[in-house]
Amino acid sequence: MLSVVLIVADSRFDQLTQVRSAIGTGLAPIHWLGNAPSQFNEWVASLFTSKEDLQEENEALRARLLILERRALKYAALASENNELRKLMNSSEVLDDRVIVGEVVAVSPDPFSHEIVINKGSRDGVEVGQAILDANGLMGQVEQTSSFTSRVLLVSDSSHAVPVEVVRNGLRAVLLGNGDASALELVHVPDTADIREEDLLVSSGLGGRFPKGYPVAKVGSITKEQGEPFVKIEATPLAELNKSRLVLVVFSPEQDANDEAGEAAPATEMGPAEQDEVR
Repeated sequence: MLSVVLIVADSRFDQLTQVRSAIGTGLAPIHWLGNAPSQFNEWVASLFTSKEDLQEENEALRARLLILERRALKYAALASENNELRKLMNSSEVLDDRVIVGEVVAVSPDPFSHEIVINKGSRDGVEVGQAILDANGLMGQVEQTSSFTSRVLLVSDSSHAVPVEVVRNGLRAVLLGNGDASALELVHVPDTADIREEDLLVSSGLGGRFPKGYPVAKVGSITKEQGEPFVKIEATPLAELNKSRLVLVVFSPEQDANDEAGEAAPATEMGPAEQDEVR
């Protein structure tokens, strides 16, 4: 009967919590005495541990530490790559064109040539002239392809030009590379043009090389010289040209249409006899 009363009091009214706590405190010395023999044996054994055993244990711990440090570095790299992939995924959501993710595998050692090599080539459908972006903006265009890799000319190369327009008012101009990865030059802008610092420049789509609307740079500084018909404008590229490792290869709708037509062509070229054989 007493047991039933205690069970009901504990389950319904939570009256025995303090009692259980007091009992647990009273039993603590008993638990300690129960573990005392094994702890005493470990203490005695530690007194007779040889120098060689300690050295072996130290070496094992050092090796484990190196392994854990290597894993920590690998996890840090994976976390960085994951963050970059998330940025790329977010940026690709705002694009109308199909894109694939590539990785930078080499950089041109020539200081006068701003080029990189990515691990996507003709087998992936990459063609000369395709736009290359990172998570922030336009990086350049494909200059040469092979089966497994492609060479990309960056927008900062002195031979590269991008037709752009100012988002604020639609003013069109040409953005040139000057061999500096941190600065581009906006040319042929009249001194009467409505352009301001921090204006966003996007690809205009003129010339058919780059699709329209990709962010390229922001206006950094505007210099007006007396008597000159054009102003000198420097712009800062939005893409991290010297840092980005993952890039987006952009496919235009025309390329997708050609690919679909190419895949459908064999079926249309088969004669009736061949079609019967396929059936």
